[in-house]
Amino acid sequence: MLKQVVLLKRRPGMSRDEFIDYYENHHSKLIAPILPMLERYVRRYVCPEVNPITGQAEELDFDVVSEFWWRSRADFDAAMEKLATGDAHRLIWEDEERIFNSHNHRSFTVEEYETDMGTVR
Repeated sequence: MLKQVVLLKRRPGMSRDEFIDYYENHHSKLIAPILPMLERYVRRYVCPEVNPITGQAEELDFDVVSEFWWRSRADFDAAMEKLATGDAHRLIWEDEERIFNSHNHRSFTVEEYETDMGTVR
């Protein structure tokens, strides 16, 4: 499996609740028909917390961590190619205008390693 992470910021003037509602009830539903090779699609909405040292809760430069899980690098590459052209590109581009502050999203793949906490105590 290959996991892609994309950090997304809502457009100015859109509340957090409006953003979540639109993403969950519209934007996220565009993905499955366009990318049938996508194995898993998760959105993790962030909520800034108070830093115990400074006493401040800083606004983040993203509102959601979107995770896209692919069976292989080949599936990922095929999806990126499909999103770069044609109807899929137009559809996503136009909808991003309604929800995100930019089309320049930070996107990266990750390798995960997990510690079994039961074995380190």
